[in-house]
Amino acid sequence: MMLLQLAWRNLWRNRTRSLTIMFSVAIGALAGAFLVSLYYGMGESRLRTALNREISHLQIHHPDFISDNEPQFGFSLAVADSVLKNNPRVRHYALRSLVNGMLANATSTNGVRIYGIDPVQEDSLRGLSDFVQEGGAYFDPEKKGQILLGTRLAEKMGIRVGGKVVLSFTDTAGNIAAGAFRVCGFYKTSNGPLDELNVYVRRTELAHLLGNPDEAQEAAVMLHDLGALDAAVGDFKAALPGLAVQPWQEIAPEISLTIDSLDVASLIMLVIIFLALAFGIVNTMLMAVLERTREIGVMGALGMNKFRLFGMIQLETLFLTLAGAPFGMGVAFLIIGWLGRKGIDLSAIAGNVMSEFGYENIIYPFLPTRNVGQILAIVLVTALLSGVFPALKALSLRPAEAIRRI
Repeated sequence: MMLLQLAWRNLWRNRTRSLTIMFSVAIGALAGAFLVSLYYGMGESRLRTALNREISHLQIHHPDFISDNEPQFGFSLAVADSVLKNNPRVRHYALRSLVNGMLANATSTNGVRIYGIDPVQEDSLRGLSDFVQEGGAYFDPEKKGQILLGTRLAEKMGIRVGGKVVLSFTDTAGNIAAGAFRVCGFYKTSNGPLDELNVYVRRTELAHLLGNPDEAQEAAVMLHDLGALDAAVGDFKAALPGLAVQPWQEIAPEISLTIDSLDVASLIMLVIIFLALAFGIVNTMLMAVLERTREIGVMGALGMNKFRLFGMIQLETLFLTLAGAPFGMGVAFLIIGWLGRKGIDLSAIAGNVMSEFGYENIIYPFLPTRNVGQILAIVLVTALLSGVFPALKALSLRPAEAIRRI
């Protein structure tokens, strides 16, 4: 108790210096918590976009289609439709024809990935119609031969709504097939590279050109509960033997790696922030020790052992750090909570850069509970380590010599 009282009183002998360090610790805790929350917000934003708008929770293909991407490697449309429709874990699904080919107009050509879709299924699965830009329209059920292009691809090739384009590709027999389509509209998502690659036509029309109207090359599935992903994969492997059932982690391993690395990356950022902060704490405590050289010498002469002296310096450092950290974390919770609801719009700063990597322009930061404990633990370790050098400096003083110093 005596050491606690001494340490606390010593802090306020130089209020300005102590308050400055406390404020610095608070800013460090705030910055650390905010950067971690922003990093997690970006990671979760990319995952949410990928699952809801791009790859879905899982996909089903013929095993050879995954490696060769040839349209002859399909599966029964009727069987897959029955299995997916009757599985209670499934919220939405879409069956697609899929082939790589060329898109051409009067002036240019471009390599594309052609999706043959059921417009209703695709809209229910990932809200494709929500991305259609003004001036165009989603698929009209009364019209045939329509195609939906990404805005980037349309701008690149100089295509306008209502324009005529030709798709050419290799059919299931290995022959060159082609079909003419009229552009019904343009779409724009948060993934620019995919917008330039993927084009959409009706599944029935593409399957007819491919020569396999009773087959599909891909099934994309969204579940009611992502936590049931492993169980759903097991269900479909049993119900559709011979087909490859891939969870999203296998379809997009780079996104899975990003999510898995969030904890490590956030820890590295926190260590860097508090390592820089530790130098300021060490400098402050070292100044405090040197200013009290005679006082420390008197304490030693009166019988205070080195263990107690070491403990007193450590307690002062601990008080400085722990007094500032809760304030910084409290402010961080308020800011993160507010921005988590409102979002941070980066479009004015990043422009279209975010879409180049598949990220949305609006980020919603959040701080997982486990990282709060991580931040507090790093604050505590920083405080203890920062007090070691000043405490050792105090222990190196000889009482007789310290008392004689002015």
